[in-house]
Amino acid sequence: MPSPPRKTASPTGALSLRIDLAGGRIGPGKISLLETIDREGSISAAGRALGMSYKRAWDLVDALNRILGTPVLATSPGGHRGGGAVLTEAGRSLVADYRAIERAARRAAEPRLAALARRARA
Repeated sequence: MPSPPRKTASPTGALSLRIDLAGGRIGPGKISLLETIDREGSISAAGRALGMSYKRAWDLVDALNRILGTPVLATSPGGHRGGGAVLTEAGRSLVADYRAIERAARRAAEPRLAALARRARA
């Protein structure tokens, strides 16, 4: 299964954040999946948008549920009207917290990333 396209590095370098918790790892892929589910309204549509199977998307959501100990999505069954998924409060908080940590880390790392990028171009 192809990976989602990577963002190209900025001229000053890029930072990719992964958070290791007792129950597992949360990184940009899982957060992007939650954001895409929120936008698309279903796990299957989000999987298609990100180039992954429904099973892979569901496995990532299940991993997040286990890490947090609470569901990150509320789902409604499929059928002729189609199913759907929305982020729970825990899911929304996870995305917000991750993005806030990511912004803070980027701000803190920016001067050193810029210096490293300058040395790499030299």
